[in-house]
Amino acid sequence: MTPSDTAKNPDPSPVADTAPMDQKQAQDLADKVMRDLDSASRHRINSDMGPWRIAVFVLSVALTVFQLYTALFGTRPTLIQGSIHVGGAMGIIFLLYPLHRSLCLKSDKNRKAYYTALSVDTVLSLLAMGTSVYLLANYTYLTGVGVQIHGYSTLDTIVALVAILLILEATRRCVGLPIVIIAVVALLYFWLGNYSPIMRYHGTTWQNMVQQTYYSSRSIFGVPIQVSSSFIFLFLFFGVILVRTDIGAYFNSLAFRLTGRFAGGPAKAAVVASAMQGTVTGSSVANAVTSGSFTIPLMKKVGFGPKFAAAVEATASTGGQIMPPVMGAAVFIMAEYTGVPYSQIILIAIVPAFLYFAGVMLAVHFEARRLRIEGYSKDELPRWKMLLKRLDQLLPLGVIIVTLLAGTTPQKAALWGILIAFVISLLRASTRLGFKDTILLLEEGAKTALPVIAACATAGMVAGIVTATGLGGRLADGILTAAGENFFLVMFFTMIACLVLGMGLPTTANYVVTATVAAPILISNFDVPILAAHLFVFYFGLLADVTPPVCLAAYAASGIAGSNPLKSGVTALKVAVAGFLVPYVFVMEPVLLFQGDQNPLMFIPVFATALLGMAVLSAAVAGFYFRKLVAWESVILALAGLLLVYPVIAMSLLGLAIAVVMAIYQRMTERKKTLGTSTGAGV
Repeated sequence: MTPSDTAKNPDPSPVADTAPMDQKQAQDLADKVMRDLDSASRHRINSDMGPWRIAVFVLSVALTVFQLYTALFGTRPTLIQGSIHVGGAMGIIFLLYPLHRSLCLKSDKNRKAYYTALSVDTVLSLLAMGTSVYLLANYTYLTGVGVQIHGYSTLDTIVALVAILLILEATRRCVGLPIVIIAVVALLYFWLGNYSPIMRYHGTTWQNMVQQTYYSSRSIFGVPIQVSSSFIFLFLFFGVILVRTDIGAYFNSLAFRLTGRFAGGPAKAAVVASAMQGTVTGSSVANAVTSGSFTIPLMKKVGFGPKFAAAVEATASTGGQIMPPVMGAAVFIMAEYTGVPYSQIILIAIVPAFLYFAGVMLAVHFEARRLRIEGYSKDELPRWKMLLKRLDQLLPLGVIIVTLLAGTTPQKAALWGILIAFVISLLRASTRLGFKDTILLLEEGAKTALPVIAACATAGMVAGIVTATGLGGRLADGILTAAGENFFLVMFFTMIACLVLGMGLPTTANYVVTATVAAPILISNFDVPILAAHLFVFYFGLLADVTPPVCLAAYAASGIAGSNPLKSGVTALKVAVAGFLVPYVFVMEPVLLFQGDQNPLMFIPVFATALLGMAVLSAAVAGFYFRKLVAWESVILALAGLLLVYPVIAMSLLGLAIAVVMAIYQRMTERKKTLGTSTGAGV
């Protein structure tokens, strides 16, 4: 089967001639899916808000200007910077995000309820900003020696309690319930830990709980918010400018040019495009919908089933969060937690990211071979001449990478990227920014950051409590006991913990929670290199987005594909199966991350056997090797793949031998079948 009828004039992007729905239909469907599944997309529409629109505009522009100012001239002390960052975001969130999704859009039926809710939310917005103003106005007193001697006043405690409740509610509205539930459980454990049936903690007073949570630089205003207010906001704003220059369409066209001519071209292009867009977006769900509205219809048109098309997009979009240089913005927090410079992390993370996407690409390849789906012809693909004319769109990313590797701080690198992206936007009429567009861009930058700020504040709350109560150590002891201190079982149980903790969480919050709770298990008890342990929990926290039953990326992609969400999730799990092995490999053989004390030359055999193993395992899952597999052949081949991936040379050689024997066996039986058919036809 060939897709020769799907693209006639693909420059600069094949979408217009190949997609079975026009761009407006695709955008409408994408918006609907995002509103159904992504809390960050359930906000009020500007045109419905009346005079409140002005308040949102002013607050948003002011927040972005503050972030740019402090990036240029230096950040303020932790609590001052954090309180402006969080307070400003909370004020905007309550105006933008309603109590319930039914109040997002105004209609004739809900007009009264809409404006009543907006009026109430105005009070909450003022209250949220008021708590930050209180902290700013009393900063000297709240951080002085007097408080340490005499304690906080009743008013201090009430303000802290109100602030915590408002942060949790704001997070629920724009991020979702899972992270809020985790935070509430952590707060209750901090307060009433002496009543806990497991992992008992002596507890504290509710007054001390709220005081330590709000007025400390180790909780709400801890590392996540510190990094968010200095690095993450700038990179999110950088992403907004890149989107304004239509870089997503360029990524899609470039991906098709690179992979479209191979078997299953559209699906392979989806993998490459999502990997590249992962450097811009910070959400697997948003990535799946944005990229999927383009790639999923193409995959379906050339012969891939709806659930497989959704699974490929979901798996690739989830992988976008592990793709350097931005890595879903979590990499900046990782640098703070691990003490490993950001410039080193993005280099080290290239290898596991490559293996992950190689695994997804191999799954696509064998499925395409099984279905006999070929690639596009050369004439149907975007022309290199057209792509090279727009190569300048990649310059901002290149500038960021080069400046970071040269030793520039992430803050300055982001500023350079923003400046270059803005200049490039002026080169074309379609992306040129006038004064009004620039001001609206400042507003959009703040709006994009709101869910991340809320998630970081709430996740910081969890991280602070876990540290203060020693909960991480108790959880580690529990897992060690359950696993009998077996290293492999400890990794397996840690993986399960990360998959559970990561369900429904955005990337940054996901990493903060898993790094705080799960990473110490591997570091403290088995001397796993710190970066390997943190990447391990980061990967599995993210893979919750393609792991049923709460596989949000798969659900989002299925909304575009029109497939069964749960079946798409199960299929995504199969597509990502090789990627599930990558973290085990780099923890057991840290040389894959250039960590540990092994000979660096060991990198080559470990990398090669891991790649071969994923190829064999992907073939087993797809049911096609050199021909279609029967059940027992799939089992044998899966065993060979696992043995190849296992980083022990004897095991890998055994796996290689089995894979080679299976290849010879398939070739021989296929040849006999072909000869038999030919002989029969001749007779």
